[in-house]
Amino acid sequence: MGKDFYGELQLGILGGGQLGRMLIQEAISYNVNVHVLDPDKNAPCRKLCDHFECGSLSDYDTVFNFGKNLDMLTIEIEKVNVDALEALEDKGVIVYPQSRVIRLIQDKGLQKQFFKQNDIPTSAFQLISNRESLRNANLPLPFVQKLRKDGYDGKGVKMILNEDDLQTAFEEPSIIEEIVKFQKEIAVIVSRNDRGEVKTFPMVEMEFNPQANLVEFLISPSTYSFEIQQKAEELAKKIANDLQIVGLLAVEMFLTEEGEILVNELAPRPHNSGHQTIEGNFTSQFGQHLRAIFNLPLGNTEARSNAVMINLLGEEGYEGLAKYEGIEEILAMEGVYLHLYGKKYTKPFRKMGHVCIVNADRELAISNARKVQEILKVIA
Repeated sequence: MGKDFYGELQLGILGGGQLGRMLIQEAISYNVNVHVLDPDKNAPCRKLCDHFECGSLSDYDTVFNFGKNLDMLTIEIEKVNVDALEALEDKGVIVYPQSRVIRLIQDKGLQKQFFKQNDIPTSAFQLISNRESLRNANLPLPFVQKLRKDGYDGKGVKMILNEDDLQTAFEEPSIIEEIVKFQKEIAVIVSRNDRGEVKTFPMVEMEFNPQANLVEFLISPSTYSFEIQQKAEELAKKIANDLQIVGLLAVEMFLTEEGEILVNELAPRPHNSGHQTIEGNFTSQFGQHLRAIFNLPLGNTEARSNAVMINLLGEEGYEGLAKYEGIEEILAMEGVYLHLYGKKYTKPFRKMGHVCIVNADRELAISNARKVQEILKVIA
């Protein structure tokens, strides 16, 4: 890269949320200068980086001007101006993950076509241009409709169960997918550096909050058979190699009732399904992402212990300045680690932090996590 880790390397992060915050916590150990761009002047990263800029991630000029004097750019959110990243790459700025990877993953339609073209198992789907074309869909009802762009954490997803639901379907370009009957949602985080070295973290099992449709509870490592875990990890490696990505890639999958694995979605960055790696694994996902983009040897991904991660979500019925109930009580418990994201205001289901619970006894880790869920509350 031409610059050593003597405080010379200028690293830009597009996005200043909790993922950027945890990335900075790791980057401090590498002695790099971190610049952050985020539209929120109160973003969680604002006080932790060397330089914070408040501005739009989707505006070409803002992103280009932010990155033009930096050595390297990475992302903590996919919704960024890819044209600006391409222009920066042409100018000699290193962008990892590469702009072409971000462009593909930004569009769920392109993602699904990529799966199909590369023989990656995924649910049956169809590309839809507008609401009217849903009436001539090849997939039988019921099905899931997802906006091709800008959906996250369950936003941009609708269940189309019957003819009446067609009236309120999305008008914008979307995909429709058959509804998969699955026994568990699983995820594998894979990393790849520019040398082509690829490593996966052990497969994890996820439970979702049905109201907010985001991960509420995650267990690592999985207790599914070696064959299932190996199959999931090999799939993640194949995708990373097919994409030739440099950086971290979260691969969300369904384990069907028949025991098949179907790939659901990709995220080219640190991910909610990897937070437990901070305490639960020898290398954290954030450390691994930096190793990958700096083209360093990838770290040991093995689990140190059983780890359960719970998202700390804003309670229903509360909106305003965040207050945390139960912190002293949960921190008196063995193996409980609290991560608050520095968000000033809470609202229902907003991600305000996470808690990792580690224990040599898997069942004890799970039961302790359930206790933490009951005790720790974010109110206003």
